[in-house]
Order: sequence, then structure tokens, then C-alpha cells
Amino acid sequence: MDPARSLADARPTPFWLEDPGRPQPLGALTGDEHCDLLVVGGGYSGLWTALLAKERDPSRDVVLIEGNEIGWAASGRNGGFCAASLTHGLFNGLTRWPDEFAQLEELGNRNLDAIEAAVARYSLDCEFERTGELDVATEPHQLEELHEAAGQALEHGVALELLDRDQVRAEVDSPTFLGGLWDRTGVAMVHPAKLAWGLKRACLGLGVRIHEHTRATALTANGAGMAVRTPYGRIFARQVALGTNVFPSLVKRVRPYIVPVYDYALMTEPLTDEQLASIGWKNRQGLGDSANQFHYFRLSADNRILWGGYDAIYPYGGRLSAERDQRPETNLKLARHFFRCFPQLEGVRFTHTWGGAIDTCSRFSAFFGTAHGGKVSYAAGYTGLGVGATRFGADVMLDLLSGEHTERTELKMVRSKPMPFPPEPFTSVGIGLTKWSLDRADRNGGRRNLWLKAMDKAGLGFDS
Repeated sequence: MDPARSLADARPTPFWLEDPGRPQPLGALTGDEHCDLLVVGGGYSGLWTALLAKERDPSRDVVLIEGNEIGWAASGRNGGFCAASLTHGLFNGLTRWPDEFAQLEELGNRNLDAIEAAVARYSLDCEFERTGELDVATEPHQLEELHEAAGQALEHGVALELLDRDQVRAEVDSPTFLGGLWDRTGVAMVHPAKLAWGLKRACLGLGVRIHEHTRATALTANGAGMAVRTPYGRIFARQVALGTNVFPSLVKRVRPYIVPVYDYALMTEPLTDEQLASIGWKNRQGLGDSANQFHYFRLSADNRILWGGYDAIYPYGGRLSAERDQRPETNLKLARHFFRCFPQLEGVRFTHTWGGAIDTCSRFSAFFGTAHGGKVSYAAGYTGLGVGATRFGADVMLDLLSGEHTERTELKMVRSKPMPFPPEPFTSVGIGLTKWSLDRADRNGGRRNLWLKAMDKAGLGFDS
């Protein structure tokens, strides 16, 4: 079957956002409003911040504004991998924060446990399944890397299970799989849009006032507090938390630390019982391959396969555009890769194609800070791993606004910043050269060229 035919009827829209349970948006802010805490951004980062702020102090008057609709951007377009890791995985964490890696792992596990508890406490209907994640090797050199990772994990008390070829194919059957590394408890699968909508409902239940279609256009000091201008009014707040992530920060000095990288995904039609039996996958864990340019894939509640990743597209100048949410050449490439991985699913068709921008920073994991004398806090740079880590980031933002020293605010990870990206054209040239080098390494036994080695030494990189 020509892979292009599998895309013939696909709708160019995120599968998750087409759910019939999508709530109606709340009205835009008009006129002036006052509050104790203003949260800017209605994705996971902002929603968790508003929710935790009310849990910490139910009397706190909290307002949340969103420029479009709750969960419409990254929070409604991602793959639904809710990971415990705060550091974008074992290797990145050990490389950047070896002295506090154990503490970061513990905090990450506690954070994922807290998300699971919140799902139960607020009855968040988000298809939460703590099935874990399986990293698979599809090339011989990747097997060596998985063995090395398993050894590092064991040394640092991280529970990962190494699987050989037969064991991994007993879990999910693909002729391309040579081995795997299974994190059984550190990742949950969720319906990403339903998680955002559930958090919206929980926030409203605690008294958070939410205004959608209310874009923050300016942030200025106002006496002892802050003022944020919107298209139809203003909000005066004692404190402001910014959860805008990939969108240009209202604190301009933050902007050089973030570049948008567009990621793409396909969703199949629901598999029949026979099709599902042909690949196994009874334990429903999330999967990712171990290439530099990697794929991620998982089952939905109705047994569709989401297949995404590989291409990571940086637009020159970091310009965001809805036109980039679709990229037919990437859709076709992903479809070819899908049927190479699962030839037994020939004839399956894709129903949805979509893309979206990831807030990417040079250390692949979030960074934090304050502005305006501690009256404004921000978190950004989750680099594709924000489904779980944004809750931790929300706690950090609230800690920073409180001015108190906590276990979180004492972390080097929280007190340090990544390296900013250079101005154009250097960012485009650097990212283009890095992508070319990563592709070459994937095709050359994993061997990293001088450019990648220099990027590693400088603490820079590129990851979808």
C-alpha cells in the first residue's frame, strides 16, 4: 500500500481537541479587574499554578487568562506522555546536575504521584494510565546505549528493566525492535486535552476566575503590584505567574532562552481486535525509539495508535504561525516510518494529522526566574516533557513568589539558567547543522561528529 493513500481521509486537526466533551470557552475579560494572583496562560503550566495556589491558600483571589481557549496549544496537541522525569531523562539529568540527580528523581516521582492523586481527588476524566514507557532499540548501536543506560540507572537507584529482542517483541511486536528498556512506573499515559479541561473545571470549582480569548499584551509595574493590559481591559494584581512557555514572554529578557520547534503527529483509525493482536501491546505502555531523531507512539483509549516525532522543524526567526501546524511532507515521512515499524498493519488509515510548537531551551528542561522585584515569576523551556513537569514548575513559581526558601528553590536546576540562543542567522545555521549531524549519527552507528561533540561540551543541543 502506498503510504500516501493512508493519509487520504485524514483531518488536519489535533485528534484530542475534536473530543465531543470539549467545553465551551468562557468569556473574555472586559473592563478592569483586581486580584491577588494573576496567572497568564491556560495550558498545563498556568492551570496547575492556579490550582495549587488555591490549594495552598483558598482565600487567595486568583484570576487566569488565556489568549485562545484552555488547552488549545501544546497542552492539547502533545502525545500524552506524563513523565516523572524533571530533567528530560536519565542522561540529561546526570550530565547537568549530577550532585542533585537523586533529589531531582525523588521530586519527580513525588510530582507524578501528586498528579495521579489530583486525577482521583478532582475526578479528572483524562484516561490516566500509569503503564510506563518502553524505549526500544532499532539499530545495533542503540542496544549498547540501552545497556549503558540500564547500568547508570542501577547505579543511581532508578528502576529500569532491560529487555532483549524476544522480550521486547513479546510486549509490542515489530520486526525493527532489537531490545528495550522499560520504565514501568515513571510514565503515565493521559488524554492531554481532557487533562487540561479537567484542570479548568477543578480550578473553577475552587473559585479561580478564568477568562478565555483574553491575550495579555503588556506587563507593567503598578504601585506595589503589577498591571497587565488585555484587548478589552486591564488586570491589577499583587503578583503574576507567567505560564506562556513557547509564546513570547512578557518579560523580554526571557525570550532569547526559548526557540519554537514544530513537532508532528498522526493518529490511526481504531484498530480491530485482530490488528491489535498482531502487534500485542497488551500492557499499553508508551513507546519511543532510541534514535537521535526519534519517534514516540502510544495507544489511545479506543485503541488508535498515535505516531509522532522524528522531524523537528525550527522556523527562521522563531516565528509562530498556524500555517506550520500542518506539514504534508512530514506526514508522509511519518506514515512511511509507521508501516516500516508495523508492516502487519498494512491497510490501516490515518484519521488525523497535526503539529504544534514545543518551547525548546538549550538544556532540554525547564528553567525558572522572577522579575519586577519578585512580583512576577515564570517557568519555561520544558522541551517536550511538560505534561508532568509543569506541575512541578507551578510549585516552583509559587515558591518564588512567596519569597520563601524551599527544597525546590534551593536546587541548582532552579537557580541556574540555560545558555541563551544566539541572534539570527546563527540560531538557524546552528540548529540546521545540528539536525544534519544528528541524522548522520543515526545513519553512522551513533558516532557523533566534531560539531555534536562541541555542542555537548558547550552544554547546547537540540531535541524534539
